[in-house]
Formats: sequence, C-alpha cells, structure tokens
Amino acid sequence: MSTPASDASAPDAVADGEYQGAPASRPLEIVFAVVALAFTSGYLFLSTQIPLRREAAPGQIDARFWPLVIGVAGVVVAIALLAVAITRPAPTREDLERIQPGGALRVIATLAITGAFIALWSLGSVILFGYRVEVFPIAAALLMAALMLLYGHRRWLSLIIYSASVTAFVYVVFGMLLRIPL
Repeated sequence: MSTPASDASAPDAVADGEYQGAPASRPLEIVFAVVALAFTSGYLFLSTQIPLRREAAPGQIDARFWPLVIGVAGVVVAIALLAVAITRPAPTREDLERIQPGGALRVIATLAITGAFIALWSLGSVILFGYRVEVFPIAAALLMAALMLLYGHRRWLSLIIYSASVTAFVYVVFGMLLRIPL
C-alpha cells in the first residue's frame, strides 16, 4: 500500500488547483525538427540564389556570405535537433502551459493577420487623392494593433502609442537611416 507522500512525489499526481505542465511529446519534437530542417534548407537554397553585382575577390566577403553561414548553421542545428528527437526520450515540458481554449484559433488568426500584412506591404505605395502614400507604415501599425488586440491588450491609448512608436522606429531606422526599401 502506498503512502500519500509517495503518491505526491509521482510526476502524474497533481493536487486540485496545482499547476500542471504540458505532457512530453516525442512526435511533437520530431515534427518540430523536421519543419526546422525544411525551413532552414529552404533558406540555405534561397541564400545561394542571391544575385551578385560582381564576384568578390579571393579572401573577401560577398553578399551571399552571411546568409550562407546562417543557412548552414541552421541546417546543422536542425539535423542535431532531429537526431536528438529520434534517439532520446522526449524532454519534459512541465515549464510550459497546456494548450488553452482558443489557442489554435489565435495561431490561425495570427497567420491570417500576418498574411494580410504581407499582402498590403507588397503594394509598396498607393496613390490616394493625388498623393503617393507609403503602405508600410500604415500596414505595420495595423499589424501591431491587430496582434495586440488578438492577444488580449485592451487599453486603447497604449495600443495606439505602442503601435505608432514601434512602426515609427522601424521606418526611421530601416527606411530612412539604413535606406532599406520598405
């Protein structure tokens, strides 16, 4: 017959109201590693396709160098993750919360909002009332506001201030200072 102390030490025993983390999942680990490998392999392939204005002299770095380094490192890490996921038992996930109601819907909504942002951003600029208007600042502010609303932020003043300030920061740093076309 077991004592209450030995039952409480068992990993499956949880008292009412006590925190219970997500269960370990080997298939989830393998799927994540395979997706990471596919993503990083695609990134590595695309980094080899970067057009060069001119070839670098021996010993110099060209525009493909850092994307290739990142791609190779990503593929190596993804292969290591896959090897660990296949050969070792799944790690405990007690520090992670279980899937909450509405969690999958939020992920789908996040993907839809991000897709809409990319579609808007691809327009570049539009002409409204005879003026050329850059789409990026408007789309980025709407993206920030929509994601904040989706994940539970409800204070309108901070929602507007945060969305506008992050968008302005990104636009000034990348669009104006670094002259990266947005």
